[in-house]
Amino acid sequence: MKKTIVYIGVILVIFLVACAVLFNFKGNDKKDGDELETVRLAEVAHSIFYAPMYVAIEKGYFEDVGIDIELSLANGADKVSAAVLAGDADVGFAGSEATIYVYNGGEKDYLKTFARLTQKDGSFIVAREDIKDFTLDDLVGKTIIGGRAGGMPEMTLEWALTDAGIDPKKDVNIDTSVAFSAMSSAFIGGTGDFVALFEPNALQLEQEGYGYVVASLGELGGVVPYTAFFARDSYLNENEELIENFVKAIQKGIDFVHNSSDKEVAEAIIDQFPDTSLDDLTKIVERYRSIDAWPDNTEFTEEEFDHLQDIMINAKELDSKVPFSDLMYEK
Repeated sequence: MKKTIVYIGVILVIFLVACAVLFNFKGNDKKDGDELETVRLAEVAHSIFYAPMYVAIEKGYFEDVGIDIELSLANGADKVSAAVLAGDADVGFAGSEATIYVYNGGEKDYLKTFARLTQKDGSFIVAREDIKDFTLDDLVGKTIIGGRAGGMPEMTLEWALTDAGIDPKKDVNIDTSVAFSAMSSAFIGGTGDFVALFEPNALQLEQEGYGYVVASLGELGGVVPYTAFFARDSYLNENEELIENFVKAIQKGIDFVHNSSDKEVAEAIIDQFPDTSLDDLTKIVERYRSIDAWPDNTEFTEEEFDHLQDIMINAKELDSKVPFSDLMYEK
């Protein structure tokens, strides 16, 4: 009798253990918070332009692959690269021109790009008056707040002007003295005739009666690997699986944006922009979609990188081109 009870007890224990294992296996597709690996991500700006990244964060795509994103705002590509180099961030998100500056500066453990997120300039030209049929000729003899010298918005503006036969150094006064975060307030305060702004700032100026969106620099500047993810070469080599999973999450964010309506994308990222209404978010997503701002994938092509360096050379921020293979991460 005692043996029977013991056998029954053993069988019961085995059954309970098996159930626990099975439950844990089925119910634990997403890793527990303690198992997530933190990636400190420094972003150049907080803009709806980067919707696929925010989708990946808000929809849990990073968590699905075991990553917890710790997002911080660095306000400028130079500050993003400085944060990564100083060890204050693991991954930087900014224009890839930052990696070229670091490479040419002689940094041994330099920055390499491993994925892109946007393929057009995300800024819009805002005028004080509603100019019908605006062309870049309307900027001749005028002042436009263009952002930091050597930054992608300012260099793309110079490229577009040059392409239109306008000398950006002589025919237009591009004000590069205003900090990126202060461009809207400077324009409202009376500085400049035009300003180049990302969303939601451009729409906010329109709604508050301070200006009118008259053109998209994205349409004028052409396809370029505008904003991308980069990290130190050593970090990339030491975290190959992590980087692979990071890219998978970003790709899912890109896919969601392309396969969803403007409103669905806006709903997915609304918690990232608590001061912007759903209607306004939807309008802005539509505005960026209309200029084909987001690529189909995260791949960074040599042709696009070459165009980026053409833009930098035109702005006299680069003397000679850097080899594509040196600054692109390949597993």
